[in-house]
Amino acid sequence: MMLSMRVLQASVLGAAAALTVGLAGCGSSSAESSSSSASATATSSTQTSSTTALPAAVAELPAAEHPRASQFPAAHGRTLSQLGRLVKSSAQFGAATGTFTPGTQRLAFGLTTTSGEFIYAPTVVYISRTPDSPATGPYLAPADPMSVAPQYRSKQNSGPGGIKAIYASQVPVPHAGTYTVLSITRGPKGLIGSPGEIAVAASSPIPAPGQRPPDIATDTAASVHGDLALLTTRVPPEHMQSVSLNQVLGKRPIALLFSTPQFCISRICGPVTDVAVELQHQYGNRITFIHEEVYVDNQPSKGLRPQLKAFHLRTEPWLFTINRRGIIVDRLEGAFGTTELAQALKAAIR
Repeated sequence: MMLSMRVLQASVLGAAAALTVGLAGCGSSSAESSSSSASATATSSTQTSSTTALPAAVAELPAAEHPRASQFPAAHGRTLSQLGRLVKSSAQFGAATGTFTPGTQRLAFGLTTTSGEFIYAPTVVYISRTPDSPATGPYLAPADPMSVAPQYRSKQNSGPGGIKAIYASQVPVPHAGTYTVLSITRGPKGLIGSPGEIAVAASSPIPAPGQRPPDIATDTAASVHGDLALLTTRVPPEHMQSVSLNQVLGKRPIALLFSTPQFCISRICGPVTDVAVELQHQYGNRITFIHEEVYVDNQPSKGLRPQLKAFHLRTEPWLFTINRRGIIVDRLEGAFGTTELAQALKAAIR
């Protein structure tokens, strides 16, 4: 289900464009305000004046994986509105993360044209409290590929036109409250600007790196008496339920994934689960992969499984990597690709 909507009337592209950015949930069984929990995944709608050109789809994924700060304007005390005047066109910003607390936080997002085509090119992020306050940045936002080899691709992730990569940046949010962000992409015809807004909560009950996760039982083939339809919605089924979390916590490195490939509203769960399946094959028995579905009996009408409630999760997907001492070392909310997941797995194995 969608979480509550936050609408930002952004002026960051200057007087030529008025952009409306809406924040909504990735997938959830209950609603809550993004200002209180900051748990949201964004869908964006953009309105531009006739004087603002819209970008064509850009497919420069190799270049998008390696942006350089020198490709973009320095903030130099300018506001987001002033930086926005440097761009030639606007695009839609769709945030794939929505849980933010004070500190340096991961901001993952996708960029699309108004017709829904994905944009892949070198990209950075600028951030400030308001469009008219001094901005900081640029913060590099390399694209992380989400494509997998055909043998690891699920039925839910087999259609054409799907997402190939997700952008992710580390941005500073020192205080609770709302922040305005502006991603700038260097396309072949100039800079493309995409504004958005994030809500930072004072705290979050969701387990974070450095903490010990709840010592809970996760579903296994034994717990569902061999009924795979209750264990996973992925087609074909993955093999990530051989043991329960509480059987290996504090004994082995763990990658714990909460996702529902069939029912994820954002359509992100299928691709990220496939990424996990591919890396499970690469890492073998060095780390235990555990996949937990989201809804009781895989029926959304029955609400969230108790395992998600134990982690205080109300959206999906989420991935936690845990070291052999039972401590969370990394946490990925929403979309992620092979690079970020590999880094999180290596952190757990160390």
